[in-house]
This record gives sequence, structure tokens and C-alpha cells, in this order.
Amino acid sequence: MPAPILVEACVDSIESALAAARGGAQRIELCANLVEGGTTPSAGTLAICRARLDIPIFVLIRPRGGDFLYSAAELAVMLEDIRRAKQAGAQGVVVGVLRADGAIDSDRTRELVATARPLHVTFHRAFDVCRDANHALETLIGLGVERVLTSGQAATAPEGAETIAALVRQAAGRITILPGGGVTPDNVAALVRATGVTEVHLTGAGVHRSAMTFRAKGVAIGNVAPRSEYEWSVTEEQQIQRVVATLRGV
Repeated sequence: MPAPILVEACVDSIESALAAARGGAQRIELCANLVEGGTTPSAGTLAICRARLDIPIFVLIRPRGGDFLYSAAELAVMLEDIRRAKQAGAQGVVVGVLRADGAIDSDRTRELVATARPLHVTFHRAFDVCRDANHALETLIGLGVERVLTSGQAATAPEGAETIAALVRQAAGRITILPGGGVTPDNVAALVRATGVTEVHLTGAGVHRSAMTFRAKGVAIGNVAPRSEYEWSVTEEQQIQRVVATLRGV
């Protein structure tokens, strides 16, 4: 009988992390600011997650939104964030660094991996905007990265399923291909069957509405909020439960 599919929940708050765990997620990727594609979470968020969760925590190491071409100062921040994640008890880190020409930045990735050891290392969806996915995969295998998070270089993982399946075949067990991006309870089973992956990655998020009864008029905080200050995305326990239950039959 095949091993069960591992469900990784991508979360950017303690409430989402706790909901994901209650829903049956076997691992979380802990981030901040998912509205920007994710950045490194706070030390406090990681500490409370470590204290309250029994499942592995992989910490996103990304100093800002935008592209994946980093300055020397930004690289120094990433290395320090990895050291602190290790000290806080994280079980893995999630990184991604590219060169200006769209290739994997091997030198910097090697440095990040070496600093992270003995933790597991995932290369995140910077992979989806690299120039050559096949060459990039071989580069990451050579660097000893354990897994690659990818939508198959498409807008969503279901749309990139054919490419993901090809990457699984190319990987041949040397690295784990982790599909993420647009994965939902309704499409996860078909995605797994089409690709042959052994793990999936999703937010499982719904809209959380503020309990504030007083609402200031004409004031917006920040400029990237998807809706308003009075609603935000939070992982829903029920969505994770549906994914876990669905995958038991795959």
C-alpha cells in the first residue's frame, strides 16, 4: 500500500498554524505577509508555533517581496535569519535565490544550505520564474536541496500539472517535488493522480472578518491589503481536513 500523501500548510499567522494542525496538516511552512508571496516570519510567531505545535515547522527565509535577486546585505539578513530559525527549533527552512539571468544562484544557495544544516531545505517558487526548469532541478539536486516547491512554472499547480509530472520523472527520487499554488480540496486528488507527487502544499485559507465594532472612515493602513483592514485570509481547519480526507483515498 502506498505511503499517504503529506500535506504541508502554508501559513502566515499563529491562528492559521493552529487551524492547519487541527485540520491534520503534517507540516507547516511558516511565513509572514502571504499577500506579498511570503516573507520571513517574526521570532515571536516562530516561538509560539514551536511551543504549541507538534508537527514540523519549515521557516520561509525571504527578506522582502519582489524578485529573488538579492544584494549582499540582503543575503546577510537571510543567513542570520536561518541561524535564528535553527536556534528557535525549526525543522527546516525554505529559500530561493536567482541570478539576474534567471538561473539558480548556485554560490549563494550553497551558502544558505550549508548554514541551514542539519535542517531540511526547500527551494521555493523562485523556481517557477527561473529560465530553465530542467537545468535548475539538476542544479538543486547537486546542491543537496531536499525539495522544490513549484506550480510547474504555471499560474497554479493544476495548470502546471504536466510539467510537475515531468519534473517528478526527472527527479527520480533524488529530490522531492512539492506542488503548490492554487491547490484546493476540490482539485488536490486529481493533481496527485496526474503528477505522482508524494506531498502537497496549500494555504487552505478563507476570509476572516474583524470583530471591530468601531471602524475608522477614510483611513487605509498599508497599500497592499487585498480587501480592507477589517478582513484577512486565515487558514481554515475544515479545508485542511477535506484535503487530508480526500488524499486518504488517492
